[in-house]
Amino acid sequence: MKHTRFILAVSLALLAPTAFAGTPMASAASTRPATDIVGGAMASPDHGTLVAAVKAAGLVDTLKGKGPFTVFAPTNAAFDALPDGTVETLLEPANKAKLASVLTYHVVAGNVDAATLVEQIEAGGGSATLTTVQGEPLTARLQGDGVALTDAQGNSARVTATDLRQSNGVIHVIDTVLMP
Repeated sequence: MKHTRFILAVSLALLAPTAFAGTPMASAASTRPATDIVGGAMASPDHGTLVAAVKAAGLVDTLKGKGPFTVFAPTNAAFDALPDGTVETLLEPANKAKLASVLTYHVVAGNVDAATLVEQIEAGGGSATLTTVQGEPLTARLQGDGVALTDAQGNSARVTATDLRQSNGVIHVIDTVLMP
């Protein structure tokens, strides 16, 4: 079973680059991707809302920093699935601190690639607790043929693409906005 999950993680990693079309990816010939977390998200047509939110929260410089960071990046569709008015309200200048809290809840310090995450889940007897930069935990579990994250409110996000390596960390794409 352990071997099967590892193969699954590696397979997802090999398929992941299609989720960030146009994003510079590391290849066997290069040791570091050409862009950082923010640049990688900006290059993705599926992460415009996330980029706008990062800018509104004043987190661009932080996520361009040395890192390494592991970012669970919700897609535009994930933001669209929030209740009507949620995104617009969070983007208001008066809600900058709340927006920053939501966004930093999607970031883990360090470089947690798919294989490492699966190993942590298996070592934890079926779940792994990840402490976010925001300070609250996320719970990761294997679900079907992938990984699911559960937030502090009990919402679940499915990891849909993994190991999108950037110069200062790694991005994993998720299908739901997580809430602290």
